[in-house]
Amino acid sequence: MSIPPKIVHVTGDFPDPVRPDKTNVIRTHIQQTAELFDHRVYSLNRVSPRLPGIARMLAARRGSRLQLDAQPFEFGQCVSYKAPGRGILHASMLDELGDWLTGQLRQGEIPDLLVGHKLTIEGVVVARVASVLGIPYALCLQGNTDARILAMRPDLRERFSQIYHHADYVFAFAPWTKAIVDEGLGRREQDYAFLPCPTDLDEPVAPTQKGDGFVTAFHLWNYRQKNLPGMVAAIRILRKDGSAELTVFGGGEPAVLAKCERLARRVDGIHFAGPLDRAEMAARLNGAVALVLPSLRESFGLVFVEALFAGTPIIYPAGAAVDGYFDGLPFAIRVDARDPRAIADAMRRAMEGEAELKAALADWQQSDAAQKFRRAHIAQVFTQGLRTAAGSGAYS
Repeated sequence: MSIPPKIVHVTGDFPDPVRPDKTNVIRTHIQQTAELFDHRVYSLNRVSPRLPGIARMLAARRGSRLQLDAQPFEFGQCVSYKAPGRGILHASMLDELGDWLTGQLRQGEIPDLLVGHKLTIEGVVVARVASVLGIPYALCLQGNTDARILAMRPDLRERFSQIYHHADYVFAFAPWTKAIVDEGLGRREQDYAFLPCPTDLDEPVAPTQKGDGFVTAFHLWNYRQKNLPGMVAAIRILRKDGSAELTVFGGGEPAVLAKCERLARRVDGIHFAGPLDRAEMAARLNGAVALVLPSLRESFGLVFVEALFAGTPIIYPAGAAVDGYFDGLPFAIRVDARDPRAIADAMRRAMEGEAELKAALADWQQSDAAQKFRRAHIAQVFTQGLRTAAGSGAYS
């Protein structure tokens, strides 16, 4: 019986004792491939120091700034480290974190592969460790964070480019993500795959022919990034010449709910219905005309895929979320998230063409194209990429 490759994941997006509320996407990837690989996770939590602490870091010698606390948890080590926000000492602190991790790995068996789950943060760490220990590394591209940091730190572009092109494999959450990284850092032609985020709601449900209004779903604290103002403006436009309803699903503190309600108070047809459990989500999606979620920033957006498997067309933002996966398919309508009239036009198109859109969606649900968004296929893509990277040899 062969020994499974040892893989160390460095990620800031993993539920751990410090932040149990983080997204489950990376944990799901790891759990689905746990029988094939010996996974170990270093789950990162950046803690912002107070101003005096930042001043001391700026004054300290390079290599002596890092302050961290590490505690074991089920999947590996939960690491809290102090580092300023807003890009201050960005690469320096990540280099020091990489040096610390190098020391940790040297105390045990050296892994076969490192995986950094964002190019511009964890990628800096794993590339530094890989260069010292002489082992391969893989990267994930997450469009929200990676695109933002690439734009904010042109001074680090050459560093990021080297990390990107020296990686032994690259996973991108969506086609638009790789496109924006390629544009900024130079095109990567080989050893990459698109890796959709897995969801437990991936069983196809036949569309309902006549839906009851539009739905959107997000945690209310994030209402600005999810573009609730744009959706409210779109409903206001639609209500001028007809009836349009939008139900907002998502929980939040009372103060945040009050802000959202104030934002929508002068527009009829907008309802806040609170959070849904997993059993309710597919049913509520299935009963809608379409899901509308023109986020201003979105790395993937699991709810889009959940909606499609629930038999519901989607209205999604150009240059974000699932952009690039559904080009030319009528049930996935791409919009400029910053243009309320474009959002309104897309919603009108979904209402007027509901039967045609849902018929096309029903066909897609049974096609091979739909399979790449189901957990079994996603696990195969992840497995193949990890095996390719782990077998590629030492860092070069």
